[in-house]
Amino acid sequence: MVRMKPIHHIENALKDLDTEVEIILMNIALSLTQKDAKMLPILQQKKVLEQTLEDLKYLEAHPPAPNQPCGISKYRND
Repeated sequence: MVRMKPIHHIENALKDLDTEVEIILMNIALSLTQKDAKMLPILQQKKVLEQTLEDLKYLEAHPPAPNQPCGISKYRND
């Protein structure tokens, strides 16, 4: 089965965000407060992308019938 292109793009974006976080963590010129400030928006983006990835994988495995709601809200725990 061919994966949906958005899944591939989101996985790549998540890898890029992980790299950004690692670069910030390894930067010894930054204080912990500065690191926190720089990482917070990145980690927020990561959380949104992870949820989107999970939703897309669910839809890929459970495609909705034509003219029917996707049903994502039924499988989510939050």
